[in-house]
Amino acid sequence: MRPLTDRTPKPLLPVAGKPLIVWHIERLARAGLREIVINHAHLGDQIETLLDDGSAWGVSIRYSAEPAGALETAGGIANALPLLGDDPFLVVNGDTYCEWDFARARAALADGDVAYLVLVPNPPHHPAGDFALRSGRVADGGEPRLTFSGIGIYRPALFADIERGKPAKLAPLLRAAMAEDKVGGEAHAGRWVDVGTPQRLEELDAELRSL
Repeated sequence: MRPLTDRTPKPLLPVAGKPLIVWHIERLARAGLREIVINHAHLGDQIETLLDDGSAWGVSIRYSAEPAGALETAGGIANALPLLGDDPFLVVNGDTYCEWDFARARAALADGDVAYLVLVPNPPHHPAGDFALRSGRVADGGEPRLTFSGIGIYRPALFADIERGKPAKLAPLLRAAMAEDKVGGEAHAGRWVDVGTPQRLEELDAELRSL
């Protein structure tokens, strides 16, 4: 995403007149999900300055700052666990745009499962997909394969063995849980964009402005 992210963290890049992350916050607020923890690293101070405590959107925001060096997704989540509590929590990638109904997160995670994933049709830049979805269960193998949207509901136990402050990837944890049939999921056919290049950012901006 350079040079756009040289001076601006990706979640603050503007889309149709507001930062990308604000689209998420507004949808979370409308869904009644008002306790938000934001994990940040690169230029994270800008995120805290802009969003502050979240009161402008009717939510409460706390922050989990990563130490120097990338912690990867699971490492970042594990680092934030003290702020997340003991109940299942929703995770949304700050560099995506998605119109999935966040209110669905409340009842998504089944008893005995440790994760629930929202999958989407494979975009052109990721044609092979990530996981298979069959009868509401997510598996590492099988066809057809869909792409993980970056939206998931997790139990804290999934991250219990990760040392805080240490890098850790999410995919190996999910695959291990899938092997034990502890991951549910659904396919989202609505709008979803992985805003990973300036071109995709421009296309999303133009699309939303045209609505």
